[in-house]
Amino acid sequence: MTGVTIGKIAKEAGVGIETVRFYERQGLLDPPPRTDSGYRLYPADTVAKIRFIRNAKLLGFSLKEIAELLTLHDAPNATKAEVKQRTQAKIREIETKIMELTRMKKILTDLAASCSGQGSIEGCPIMQAMEGQGSKRCHSC
Repeated sequence: MTGVTIGKIAKEAGVGIETVRFYERQGLLDPPPRTDSGYRLYPADTVAKIRFIRNAKLLGFSLKEIAELLTLHDAPNATKAEVKQRTQAKIREIETKIMELTRMKKILTDLAASCSGQGSIEGCPIMQAMEGQGSKRCHSC
């Protein structure tokens, strides 16, 4: 039986052994065959697959989305259009998150400016906004 041990795979891919096991449990990596003594022996291309997963995660793709991308990667009839469509959907999702974060930042900035930062917590405009009281209300809570 030929293959690469989990320790060598992890080291070459730049991840921990538990990450390799996690990806396997999540179905992103096929369970490798085991030796008679129970060692996992991964195919050599596992390193490239782990790097793919890691890079896709850094770009914001979820594990479910990465699984779909891996399926496309291995599908003989997959097209660039399918990959581009998923990428454009991720861009739209990121743009929505940016808008939400920008809105939250503005609210927090306004709340911080309305608070003197001195004295007891009683009457704190930030706390009142989160409680839904006072002149400045937290509309995102």
